[in-house]
Amino acid sequence: MKKALLVVNPSAGGEKAQEFQEAALKKLESYFDEVEVKETQKGGDARDFATAAAKEKIDSVFVMGGDGTVNEGISGLAEQDYRPKFGFFPLGTVNDLARALNMPIDPQEAIDKLDFEQTKSLDIGKINNHYFMNVIAIGSIPEAVRDVSVEEKTKFGKMAYLISGLKKIAQNENYEFELDVDGEHISVTSTTLLVGLTNSIGGHENFLPDAKVDDGLLHLVYLKDTNMLESFQAVPGLAKGVTDSNQSIGYRTFTKAHIALKNARSLGTNVDGDEGDDLPVDVTILPSHLTVYSGK
Repeated sequence: MKKALLVVNPSAGGEKAQEFQEAALKKLESYFDEVEVKETQKGGDARDFATAAAKEKIDSVFVMGGDGTVNEGISGLAEQDYRPKFGFFPLGTVNDLARALNMPIDPQEAIDKLDFEQTKSLDIGKINNHYFMNVIAIGSIPEAVRDVSVEEKTKFGKMAYLISGLKKIAQNENYEFELDVDGEHISVTSTTLLVGLTNSIGGHENFLPDAKVDDGLLHLVYLKDTNMLESFQAVPGLAKGVTDSNQSIGYRTFTKAHIALKNARSLGTNVDGDEGDDLPVDVTILPSHLTVYSGK
């Protein structure tokens, strides 16, 4: 008997989850013998529900919500002895993982086009003892993301992050990073450092055009900016997509890194859009760790 769990964040998507829950349940019931529905009430619920489902060894876990809810679902399955197949219905502002998997970002379309025979292997990133599916941002960008209000996200969508990021970069507060990347030591002075898993970051699907959801690699990007002019010279290169290092942007792939600051300053990270651990952090990849329902 095939059993699935549907985890719903009722406050996601401007509280539109309830509109799509019935349609998602009907779709899942067309394939699975039993579907259990659980609604989240607080942060961490989706993670805990997914972990319990893994221990129960059910066939599949689906979540309905924004990127934070999707991250929790994945985190709940990561490194479990048995990992159910994972699926999701996107209700977020950005929906990067859906874009990377060629899934519709419209919730109803995602439900309608879900193909239970269409799956892919999915790499998962690990930062200290936490997990990520898309990106770690350190420096000006995470501070800009934190400063974006709900009203700005509603009004401008994913552009709200870009607008805030440009304002923050203009202040040109750079940091001296010390990195040990796959055994090689690198010193970097930059306003912004990113570790990406997929091609889509911040809703820009060509940000890392060479990144695949199952390539077994993490993608390091940093701006080579010690002043405001260098910052604004580097930004257009990000918009065009990063495939190699140049005079404005540093880029390389890796599987394991330690990221720290040269001095004793405190600096936080942003992990999949939410607040993460302060530096120093250890980052690694869990290759082809989950089987995920995907677009074609």
